Amino acid sequence: MVGKKNVWLTGASSGIGKALAGELVSQGHFVIASGRNQNALDELKAKYPNHVETLAFDATSDADWESLPGRLAQVVDQLEMVVMAAGVCDYIDAPDADVEVYRKVFEVNFFAGVRTVNCALPFLERSDLTRQVAGVGSLSAQAAFTRAQAYGASKSALEYWLECQRLDLSAREISVTVISPGFVDTPMTEQNDFSMPGKISAEQAAQIIAQGLEDKKMYIRFPKRLYWPLRLARWVPGLWFGWLADKIQRRDDL
Repeated sequence: MVGKKNVWLTGASSGIGKALAGELVSQGHFVIASGRNQNALDELKAKYPNHVETLAFDATSDADWESLPGRLAQVVDQLEMVVMAAGVCDYIDAPDADVEVYRKVFEVNFFAGVRTVNCALPFLERSDLTRQVAGVGSLSAQAAFTRAQAYGASKSALEYWLECQRLDLSAREISVTVISPGFVDTPMTEQNDFSMPGKISAEQAAQIIAQGLEDKKMYIRFPKRLYWPLRLARWVPGLWFGWLADKIQRRDDL
């Protein structure tokens, strides 16, 4: 082990995950960077040759998942932290959207998280140091958004699952952190054709997340100026689904 902790980071080839890899290295950790884009992962390794190792795989490939434990074992004997930052977003333009769209989004945003933890648990249990599992959800889990049926539902499922895991993993002395970012400037949000209040850079998001992980927070939710209005929407649903919901609809005639 080169760093303070061995950290397995998925979604490291772009966006928040890529920026977070650099922050974790700056904290002195050794990062096993995973993603689909081997070239992007190689760039990370070239930038941090002594603190990054790559482990490319496709989260939608059963064959990749079957070989992953053995490939991970070739890199490290144990893990102290797992951070799941992989994610995709496909918007739904009709209530009766093809179910395959939902399957695709859930495969990466939810099921990949389940499979990642299943793969990582034996490695976490070999460590005598403090251990932590973290997953990147979304503030969209706090309130319903138009066209976000697949994305928001998958992130809500991930966050609920992580909270359940917190109960079960506490017996193994493994803590769980739920990360809920708002709008972050990444390749995924470049497709958005609507206003994104409170949008921050991937580097800013990575700094917030890295510090929250260092502090072992149960929840890392940001920005607060977006989180609290969305939280309020949970408490006053009539406001959100009435006047405000009408305001956030995307209109084809505009």
